[in-house]
Parts: sequence; C-alpha cells; structure tokens
Amino acid sequence: MKLFSVKNKKIVLTGATGVLGESITKHLSKEGAQVIVLGRTASKIEKLVGEIRNSGGKADGFLADVTMENHVINAAEQIKKRYGNIDILINMAGGNMPEAVVTPHQTIEDLSAEAMKKVMELNYMGTFLPTKHLLPLMLPKEAGNIINISSMAASRPMTRVAGYASAKAAIDNLTKWLAVELNQKYGPGFRVNALAPGFFLTEQNRTLLTENDGNLTQRGEQIISHTPMRRFGEPEDLLGTLQWLCSDASKFVTGTVVAVDGGFSAYSGV
Repeated sequence: MKLFSVKNKKIVLTGATGVLGESITKHLSKEGAQVIVLGRTASKIEKLVGEIRNSGGKADGFLADVTMENHVINAAEQIKKRYGNIDILINMAGGNMPEAVVTPHQTIEDLSAEAMKKVMELNYMGTFLPTKHLLPLMLPKEAGNIINISSMAASRPMTRVAGYASAKAAIDNLTKWLAVELNQKYGPGFRVNALAPGFFLTEQNRTLLTENDGNLTQRGEQIISHTPMRRFGEPEDLLGTLQWLCSDASKFVTGTVVAVDGGFSAYSGV
C-alpha cells in the first residue's frame, strides 16, 4: 500500500549490525528503501551490506564510531558526496555496560563513573552527533524524518540498569525537543519520533534475563509476569511500527515515543 511505502527512500541507520538493527535494516531494504549503514566494525558492515545486495536490495555502508564527532562528520561528507541528500535517519546505536549496572549485591557506590559516562556517550551522544551532522542532508528537500530508539527503562526506571535508563530518558527528552526545534526552524516537513521496545532477548540483556540452560532468571520471570502478552518481543515485532514511522502514514506524528512492549507499560502489576 502506497501510504506505508518506503520505496526509494534513502535511509541512514546507525547500530544496524545488532540483532534488532539487522532485522530492521533487512526489512526496509526488502521494502525497496536504499539503506545506508553506519558502523564501527568493517567486517560486520560488509557482511550485512553483502547479504542485502545478494538478495537484490540496495545497501551501502560507511565506517564510523558514532560517539566520535570526526568520524560522523567524515561519514556525512561521504554520504553527501555519493547520495546528495537523505530522507530518514534511524539512530539505533546504543547499549549498556556491566559496570554501569547495580547487581542485587551491590550499591550505587559500586557503579563505575567511567562506565556511566561511556553508556551516556554511546546512547545519547551516539544519537545527537548523527542527528547534528546528517540533518543538513535533509534540509535541501525541506523534509526529513528522524527516528530514535528509546526503552521501557526511560519512562519507568528499573532496578539495576542505572546508566542505561538515564541515557534513554535523555533520548526521550531529546526526541521531543528536536521535534519542536525542527518544525519551528525548518517547517512542517520534519518529524522526530522514538520507538520504545519492550523486552527483547538480545546479546546485551540475555545474561540478565536467561540462565545458561535457557530458563528465565528471577528478573526474566518478573518481566514476563508484568507483560500482559506473557512473552519477550521478537525482532519482527518492531517492523510494522517502524515502517509506519518511516512512511507517509505517520506524516502528522512527531514528538512521540511509541511503545512496542506487549502491554508492559500499561500494566501496574495488579
């Protein structure tokens, strides 16, 4: 359906080589988009781009650590030289570090200040810098679409993940700030929204949620018991909402954080 089409849209994606990012990137390619991958590991970029091209999709990749401004500037210049402009930026780069987590047997005194700083840099600066330097590639068309990745931990702070929750709360605020800023400065053709996934099993959280034998940890049990759908999310569960945000079907939607969480954020536990 044309309303939901992303065909021929030039979409830059950071963090595309992770579990969720790869699923999203491949889907958008199958839907006819030109996907442009930014990543810090050349082998992972080459693998993903190669797989998409081999299946008939249009994909390109550029090396950049999105927490390093000079890397992002260089990638933006290369993209401008090759494509002129872009339509959409999806900021998926993010993550956590064990040293920024408080285990049941620790306190705030055990948190590493350096790890907290790195988690903030990866999630917040890793979203801010690509936005700052790729936005100019949208301005000539007087239209642009930026999609950030938030988390359930942003609006409902959770035990343990101190650094990650704080960083994602900052993403929610930045998303809303940018939505207003871009409309006021550049007009109604610009949109900024965020996707807030519920609990998906990724390499980042697998050890927190499951035991080595595949059974749920106590934390995993708590999450499932507070998720009305009684399951973790699958990567495919994000695709429809993301495509809606990428397409003209959501052209009057901006400054919004959309939950894809199996009902987690709606349930009080009672």
